[in-house]
Amino acid sequence: MSDYKNMLVTGGAGFIGSNFVKYMLENHPETRIINLDLLTYAGNLENLSDIEDNDNYVFVKGDIKDAELVNKLFEDYDIDSVVNFAAESHVDRSIEEPEIFLTTNVLGTQNLLEAAKKHWQTGTDEEGYPTYKDNVRFHQVSTDEVYGALGKEGMFTETTPLSPNSPYSSSKASADLVSRAYNKTFKLPITITRCSNNYGPYQFPEKLIPLMIGNVLELKDLPIYGDGMQVRDWLHVKDHCSGIDTVLQKGEPGQVYNIGGNNEKANIEIVDLILENTKKNLENNSYEGIDTNPDEISEELKIHVRDRLGHDKRYAIDNTKITTELGWSPSYTFEDGIAETIEWYLENQDWLNNVKSGDYLEYYENMYSNR
Repeated sequence: MSDYKNMLVTGGAGFIGSNFVKYMLENHPETRIINLDLLTYAGNLENLSDIEDNDNYVFVKGDIKDAELVNKLFEDYDIDSVVNFAAESHVDRSIEEPEIFLTTNVLGTQNLLEAAKKHWQTGTDEEGYPTYKDNVRFHQVSTDEVYGALGKEGMFTETTPLSPNSPYSSSKASADLVSRAYNKTFKLPITITRCSNNYGPYQFPEKLIPLMIGNVLELKDLPIYGDGMQVRDWLHVKDHCSGIDTVLQKGEPGQVYNIGGNNEKANIEIVDLILENTKKNLENNSYEGIDTNPDEISEELKIHVRDRLGHDKRYAIDNTKITTELGWSPSYTFEDGIAETIEWYLENQDWLNNVKSGDYLEYYENMYSNR
């Protein structure tokens, strides 16, 4: 049972956010979810079409930078918890348009923090620090990219110094530090999680796994940055959702928790798995809307393009703190998770085609053609 009655989830129409909204409604039906999302290119209400009639779900279109709107939501719905997913999140786009990332990810987070402080404060203690209502929590969803890059050995822990290398990761590190400051300066009950690379259903197809699945089905080039040996720790989105829920219920205010999947893979390994699994699935099954000939799927689709500027070579998460202190552990192996994910995309072609109908194709085809 959740400790929270009225939870504001920002960015709840995005990939991880929509999965989290569904997770909470299924696992904590006593919690009302208010989903605030601006519906930029990566936000998609189709992700939530199956729960839009749920009495405990409310959708509000809006910007986390809109102070008037955010304060009204706190007042109208008696918000007692915030889970902040809202963020511009793709590294390539941050290189092209860093200002958007800084304003949304940093100033938007600060606006949410200020609203929480204002509406939850009940007074001050003897030392002058604010006091707050019981059972309130602000949770900042972050990323392992704030730590920078690793060599061939070692893992990120919660005490690893922040050393972001892209405008995106810099904006997330800044948001983490602002959140920490609200805890240290104002005693606002805050927790932060930093996750490894997510994958699973409803991921916008600019990201590696859905991009490659879609390109395989269209027999298009599979662009691989540099030598493809960039290593990431992969976390199934459902494991990420359960990890956040665990921190909300058991985590100590002021603490950071790493959420990792214990699945280190090089990018080129991922592409090879997608090629192999997609070809095998198409050979053994028929899918509505797919007429791709599996015999035409081959290694020749892979192409190497110029590496991303400032591309981090390796990330790896040490999740010892959350597993030992809070009792959470991932449930998916990567092999099971990637097979399930590929199957989901093959079975949900309408969703994939609808998502790709905007500026996505032109933007990414132009980007890769310039490499």
